[in-house]
Amino acid sequence: MQSQSSICIVGNGAIGKTAALAFAQAGLSVTLLCADSANRNAADPATWDVRVYALNRVARDLLSSIKVWGAMEASRIAPVDAMSVYGDDKGRGGLSLDAYGARVEALAWIVEDRNLNMALDTALRFTPNIHIVTGRATQLAVVGDIARLTLNTGEVLDAALVIGADGGQSWVRGQCDIGIDYRSYHQRAIVANFECEQPHHGVAHQWFTSTDGIIALLPLPGQRVSLVWSAPEPLADTLMQESQQQLAQRLSVLPGHRLGQLNPLQPEVLKAFPLALIRPHAIVAPRVALIGDAAHVVHPLAGQGMNLGFADVATLLNTVTGRETSRDCGDERVLSRYARARKEDILLMQIATDGLERLFGANFEPVRIVRNLGLNLVNKLPVIKRRLISQALGKTF
Repeated sequence: MQSQSSICIVGNGAIGKTAALAFAQAGLSVTLLCADSANRNAADPATWDVRVYALNRVARDLLSSIKVWGAMEASRIAPVDAMSVYGDDKGRGGLSLDAYGARVEALAWIVEDRNLNMALDTALRFTPNIHIVTGRATQLAVVGDIARLTLNTGEVLDAALVIGADGGQSWVRGQCDIGIDYRSYHQRAIVANFECEQPHHGVAHQWFTSTDGIIALLPLPGQRVSLVWSAPEPLADTLMQESQQQLAQRLSVLPGHRLGQLNPLQPEVLKAFPLALIRPHAIVAPRVALIGDAAHVVHPLAGQGMNLGFADVATLLNTVTGRETSRDCGDERVLSRYARARKEDILLMQIATDGLERLFGANFEPVRIVRNLGLNLVNKLPVIKRRLISQALGKTF
């Protein structure tokens, strides 16, 4: 069998699904290649997903434009009204950011992976111009003005443009011989959810430590919080072997902790994800564009990985739909415009997240003193604080 479309998207995560909906709603024919047909989002609706994202204004606007934001369960989305950042100076000083001072609705919105994907899946079922194919691609070749994917089933998918949205270990990227710079952080992100004794008031808390990694407690609806602990591998092994009640006890002694007693949400779920920096040498190739983790993997300390991916989708969509009528979706100049438009944003986030991880990972007294003084200084400079918020929201004030 052989099918043809304007765009073929490889990867059925949230970024790939969003791209499929955005391009289809723009009037282009889309093929979405999924590795499997299993419903990974089916779960007891009373449980809370431990995989959450802090989505910014760019992500929300994009999801709203394709009518997905309003389709999510609103009662399971928590706005981040403020953020408190602590160094390793025993709770003295730090950095505080708030939406009111920045004159914005919220700094971010905490959304469960399951809530987002269920809304995307529903939208996919009712959107014309999308052909969903289940299978695994075994070959990618460019034949004239066509990119051709051959599947393990023998089916052939032709498209003017192939979009790689297949994650940090991207098969599409490998087929294009795009090299990468890889750095393991020798950390794992430990994620879990807790009930808190005291209300969180929409405040996200983050602790930078030199020995135990980076710890974040993000607000969930009600008196619940989501933990993201970027822990060094030996500590991560220990945390995964302990009970979640023991983990809660570790969190309760953090400087500035004001949430009272923490109790694991039932049923108890604890997961770990390895952390690394992945910088591809290019995000485009002939008839191919990369988005999401296929185009960049950054440290989660700023919570911007998914936001970078949604910005990729928005930029690629604007670039493709704004092209000259004489050029097709995969034209070399169109893809070059996309690469140029994303270069600065991606590079700045890579430098910022990697630099902060290195800075706060250094267990050297003079460095520790300087970085904590820096946090306190930034906290006293409203202009810089507004700039930080602007960057996080993905917009300029």
